[in-house]
Amino acid sequence: MSLIDVTAPGRKPKLAEMVVDALRKRIGAGEFGPGEKLPTENQLTTHFGVSRTVVREAIAALAADGMVQPRQGAGVFVMAQPTSAFSSIAGDRSNKISVALNVLEVRMGIEIESAGLAAQRHSTSQVAAIHESWNEFGRLLKLGNPTGKTDFAFHRAVAVATNNPFYLEVLDALGSRTIPCDVASPWGTESVLTYEYQVGLHEEHRRILNAISARDADGAREAMRDHLSRSQDRYRSRLAEQSQSN
Repeated sequence: MSLIDVTAPGRKPKLAEMVVDALRKRIGAGEFGPGEKLPTENQLTTHFGVSRTVVREAIAALAADGMVQPRQGAGVFVMAQPTSAFSSIAGDRSNKISVALNVLEVRMGIEIESAGLAAQRHSTSQVAAIHESWNEFGRLLKLGNPTGKTDFAFHRAVAVATNNPFYLEVLDALGSRTIPCDVASPWGTESVLTYEYQVGLHEEHRRILNAISARDADGAREAMRDHLSRSQDRYRSRLAEQSQSN
């Protein structure tokens, strides 16, 4: 079984990572103060000479870290305190699998319905953004690069397509805890991921995307339920193995 070592030394930074670093430094230096609006997506693509996909991935990463908050129809704003709104919850990282299960339980309560609402309410551009995130996941997978950030971007795009800003706010507050298999996340439970496992995730996302695109609300809910349930089963098994070994 092949493994993708995403922590290999000397890996060339991705464009999105460079944009994240640049914006993080500008925010840290006070160039964009708390509550201030970042430049528009078009302005950032021009400034950095990158694609809209790269800018969106960078903004999603900053949002996951609690540094910025995208607001539907208004723009992206710097947070007053660059920490997750849920930072005081589950502060002990000694058992990341337990944290992952807790987060997945919350996501089950939120994202199943968000998938159904996205199927009913999405605009053409919103479903295109979901599709774009799915395509980017596949592109990174073929290159052997980490897919965690685009995994989060996919779920975030689904939340946006509900046209209810509170679904998005919950995901952004969960931030880097949202995707427990994100090898780049401080809450990540993995150091390497099998190619086969990520192919499975990509296929599960495809079913969600297809149902949303077809405006099949029940199908979208079921596809999201199946996707999150599979993750729950995987982490419950690992937690049981962990308990037996102690």
